Amino acid sequence: MEYAPLMTGTRLVAVGHFQPERVVPNSELETMVETSDEWIQRRVGIKERRWAGPEETVDLMAVKAAHDTLAKGGMTADQVDLVIVATCSAVDRSPNMAARVAAQLGIPTSPATIDINTACSGFPHAVALAQHAIAAGASTTALVIGSEKLTDYTDFTDRTTCVLTADGAGAFLLTADPDEHVSPVLWGCVPEMGDAVRIEKADDDKFAQNGRAVYRWTTFELPRIAREVIDRAKIAPEDVAAIVLHQANLRIIEPLASKIGAINARVATDVTFSGNTSAASIPLALSKMQEEDPLPSGAPVLLFAFGGGLAYAGQVVKMP
Repeated sequence: MEYAPLMTGTRLVAVGHFQPERVVPNSELETMVETSDEWIQRRVGIKERRWAGPEETVDLMAVKAAHDTLAKGGMTADQVDLVIVATCSAVDRSPNMAARVAAQLGIPTSPATIDINTACSGFPHAVALAQHAIAAGASTTALVIGSEKLTDYTDFTDRTTCVLTADGAGAFLLTADPDEHVSPVLWGCVPEMGDAVRIEKADDDKFAQNGRAVYRWTTFELPRIAREVIDRAKIAPEDVAAIVLHQANLRIIEPLASKIGAINARVATDVTFSGNTSAASIPLALSKMQEEDPLPSGAPVLLFAFGGGLAYAGQVVKMP
């Protein structure tokens, strides 16, 4: 296999996704816990979400998203030499999800396979790792996948969290390119808020969060950090064509464009129909946006996610 020269650029070739068939409207949750459609929509903006069945595992959903992405990019699995899966909901410790995905895709080229877990911010972290591998000449074509089955870790007696969680997968296909189409990542964490979003043994391995603390952080800190991501891309806020945030809460998502001056940006609001799919939410939302009303080639899109840790990451990517 021929490898890219050192310090080459990275280009987004395609974005794809997979969602389980089962649609769960708010009315179904009304029969499970003390809640209402009005309360859920007012608090987080979700109308429905997708829940996976027993056979729809993290790796299976990742494989389906990968197939969709490869088909859209006009490439085959044997061209891939790096697979990164971002997930916080893999049931098994080993083998990792990326290795299982590579095997199920039938990649014959001994690809590198890496899982990362920074919870909801996993996908932009994974994109950055793939970009760095390509820049270093260690990879030429990377599949970056976010896949989550959060319902495996949901307390269906807790009305504050069970209305949020959902399942699904999304993926990017990235290749080496003479030019750079992905801006430098801005990543970090807030250590003192490390337990604000968690899945821990102490909580019976169920998703839990301090929603008020996270909301306050996004209100006061997110706009500043998002502007810094745009600055690193060396573009003006008004040049941003779309904003795809981690799809956690519509009340966090909707105000950001005006707060950062991205007056011309379309804002992904897939949380309304897909719920919170953690590391899968960014590629899932962008893929659905592309299917419904495609952005023009070269359009700069702001990606940004935050979650457990409290880790965050973001970059600007140019559309295929």
